[in-house]
Amino acid sequence: MLLGFKTELDLNNKQRTLASQHAGVARHAYNWGLAVCKKAIEEKQKVPTAIDLHKRLVAEVKKENPWYYQVSKCAPQQALRNLEAAFKSWRKGERKFPVFKKKGKRDSFYLEGRIRISGNKIKVPIFGWLKCHEQLPAACPKSVTISRRADRWFISFTFEAPEPKLPEKEEVVGVDLGINNLATCSNGRVFANPKPYQKAKKRLKRLQRQVSRKKKGSQNRKKAVKRVAKVHKRIADIRKDNLHKITTYLTRKHRVVVIEDLNVSGMLKNHKLAGSIADCGFFEFKRQLEDKAKLYSCQLAVVDRFYPSSRSRCGHQQKMPLHQRVFRCQKCGFGEIDRDFNASLNLVKWYQTTLSSRGSDACGDSSAGVGSSTRYESLNQEGSNKSSEIQLLLGVV
Repeated sequence: MLLGFKTELDLNNKQRTLASQHAGVARHAYNWGLAVCKKAIEEKQKVPTAIDLHKRLVAEVKKENPWYYQVSKCAPQQALRNLEAAFKSWRKGERKFPVFKKKGKRDSFYLEGRIRISGNKIKVPIFGWLKCHEQLPAACPKSVTISRRADRWFISFTFEAPEPKLPEKEEVVGVDLGINNLATCSNGRVFANPKPYQKAKKRLKRLQRQVSRKKKGSQNRKKAVKRVAKVHKRIADIRKDNLHKITTYLTRKHRVVVIEDLNVSGMLKNHKLAGSIADCGFFEFKRQLEDKAKLYSCQLAVVDRFYPSSRSRCGHQQKMPLHQRVFRCQKCGFGEIDRDFNASLNLVKWYQTTLSSRGSDACGDSSAGVGSSTRYESLNQEGSNKSSEIQLLLGVV
């Protein structure tokens, strides 16, 4: 099984300078290659491949820029490969047309060769031994990627790892996403939303005001920009850490995870809630679930966005404004229940009535609402260990 690992580096001044040089060469090669490709497109010629660009780079650019020879040849080579991949994605309509890279934004470079790991240190070509902030896995990666975020350097690589030993799993869980509580599960587990951006909003406002008061191009302005970047990085780290904890719990502890296919792009058009919705990270939540479902042999079922999850167990649907957090059925007199918890129970009921009864073949049908998984199974509801109260709410007893 192939896993990825990323950690922060503890570089000295010499290593930081060398890392900046590698990132600068990779950025220069990418921008040069993009200019050549744009010219070829304007002249209605064939876009050169990464191999063709590298041959021209060696013949034309390296002679005029001797500082290319001060860094590893892998950095510009991989940059041209990334450019070729960007053009392929653009032709398929998956991404926009490639743009030129700017210094200080998403700086990164690629290295390959003989790489060794010892404790919290890693030896890479050109740099030698680099100290990391945590223990590294006992592996022998063939290549690494070094990147910079908020003036801090990180290293990432992939390695072969044994299959994880998983504990006994529960059968199925429904997950309803929200703003106040990020995730409400049908088993009663509730995950709070840390709201990192909302908490750091005042501090960001103050720091951004300091940036606007500094003279453009001055060192004081660069320092102020770094302070803003550090706050944004902390916000992103808090959000991503919380999402990793939730998605790991769901996929490791349950055989089936049922979520709703939210129209996040449409929700972000509501300017009153756009900031709060963006602070939740719904896109990243679904992406992590899809990846970890494959890792932990979990089935991910995605319910259509038009499925009325906020309804009573009798099937009655009624209007539920966002400020109304408690559900009361106006038809059958069903008692009070939290609207998010009720929605998660309805998602489980949807799976039991729609997918589980149809068997494993139905689970593999994309039209049935199933996302990504590595193993699909028909679940036996008689062996479920849910409490009688939840079964009553689901209408199965």
